[in-house]
Amino acid sequence: MKVSDFYYDLPEELIAQEPIPDRQMSRLLVLDKNTGSMEHRIFKDILEYINEGDCLVLNDTRVIPARLLGEKEGTGGKIEFVLLKKMENDVWEVILKPGKRAKPGSRFAFGDSALKAEVLQIVEEGNRLVRFEYDGVFEEVLDRVGIVPLPPYITKRLEDSERYQTVYSKHKGSAAAPTAGLHFTKELLKEIENKGVDIAYVTLHVGLGTFRPVKVEVIEEHKMHSEYYSINEEDCRKINTAKEKGKRVIAVGTTSCRVLETVGDENGRVNPKSGWTDIFIYPGYKFKVVDALITNFHLPESTLIMLVSALAGREKIMEAYKTAVKERYRFFSFGDAMFIK
Repeated sequence: MKVSDFYYDLPEELIAQEPIPDRQMSRLLVLDKNTGSMEHRIFKDILEYINEGDCLVLNDTRVIPARLLGEKEGTGGKIEFVLLKKMENDVWEVILKPGKRAKPGSRFAFGDSALKAEVLQIVEEGNRLVRFEYDGVFEEVLDRVGIVPLPPYITKRLEDSERYQTVYSKHKGSAAAPTAGLHFTKELLKEIENKGVDIAYVTLHVGLGTFRPVKVEVIEEHKMHSEYYSINEEDCRKINTAKEKGKRVIAVGTTSCRVLETVGDENGRVNPKSGWTDIFIYPGYKFKVVDALITNFHLPESTLIMLVSALAGREKIMEAYKTAVKERYRFFSFGDAMFIK
């Protein structure tokens, strides 16, 4: 399959630059994956589509203030780091710019020198391994000096950084939000639970690779980035119970979906596990666990539009996207939602 099979035209003004005031009032395009039929609703109407005994699976990761603006010791030259992956102790893999200032041995300071870093080595794709130095607890220092990184297509400043977190975010570690979850309010989740729906949680720390374009022409040749995930015994039990009763497992977001498909066995059962996943789901993939998916609208030619196409079929997805553009839905992280049922 070619990457160009997943291209669609998107007018720039449809890229949402900020969240709407009320999370649950986003629009919702409901797509039937069997018939291709579509309905246009409001997100809080999702309540009508989730039934007693179904299991809704949410990713409870929390975005860390992974963007650091600092300067080079000695010269004062400006530098920007984005934390990608914790390696060991205080060593992290980072993306940085400008790269020419960051040769091994270079040192940088952030936030009135509350945080310092030394470049250890250059790794693949020009990323760097750096060792941080600080007093106290790293997470607390980061909260003081770091900034929550927004996706590259959002150019407007976000007034309230909590709007780029889900209301149930818990485990710190992501460089980007699992954005399908941004539409839920605590009240809506309570209503869903009151309907007899089981809510289960997984953790997947979203990396910036989620925005990385697919650079090969044939999608099978694309190498996925890896991300850390975990799922515990209690949440596995909820998911397995839904399966045993013939009910649906509904993933909220492509991140939850990737965890479930990573840990699921051939019988659709999940087991408690943690580790790194680089699962790449594209058309032809047979889903083991996920029956339905709540998701946002994704970038053209991205691995995410390939994943939703694997669930609903490429033609149906491309038709739904064409309709969403025509109906002027809002796209990407702060945009509207789709429910593939």
